[in-house]
Amino acid sequence: MTETEQPPEQPQLYLLSPHVIELSRFPDQLGRVLDAHAVACIRLTLATRDEDTIARAADACREVAHARDVAIVLTDHVSLAERLGLDGVHLMDAAKSVRDARKTLGPDAIVGSNCGTSRHAGMSAGEAGADYISFGPISGIADEATAPDDLFQWWSEMIEVPCVAEGGLTAHSIARLAPMTDFFGIGEEIWAADDPAAALTTLTAALK
Repeated sequence: MTETEQPPEQPQLYLLSPHVIELSRFPDQLGRVLDAHAVACIRLTLATRDEDTIARAADACREVAHARDVAIVLTDHVSLAERLGLDGVHLMDAAKSVRDARKTLGPDAIVGSNCGTSRHAGMSAGEAGADYISFGPISGIADEATAPDDLFQWWSEMIEVPCVAEGGLTAHSIARLAPMTDFFGIGEEIWAADDPAAALTTLTAALK
């Protein structure tokens, strides 16, 4: 390496919440993880459609995140994200809602787009104004389609929009994909552990 060359930047951590949050314990868990690790963003990925439940979870998690200067986004609920003072949204329909979300939330909000395993969907979302694209799962169940390494390799070489690798991550896949992605989206891999912060340390050891 010459004096002018810089080492490649390590991917950042992007946390996905559990689909069901226990407000009596999860905000404390989240705080401990954020205190132990540098996290770029948190995504609330709640299974419920009940707006009151989402709002209570979002309020609690936003307080924890913003106290540590960490951004927090909500899956799909654009109007709720705006009303609850969150930093943006993560859209599950690839490029379809990106322009509308940007129009509603404004230029400073985070708008992310889940594009599954589709290069075309990722490019369309990027062209529509997404701040980042997520691809995954990295490993799946039975016949579930998974995002191959060459998708991340191609994206990293050809496209400037940042990408997230998520879904069924392991220490091995994180080490393998580290040179090809900007973020690792980590959620269910750690939340079932007795100590999620320690589980995240083990999972991401290759990034140290």
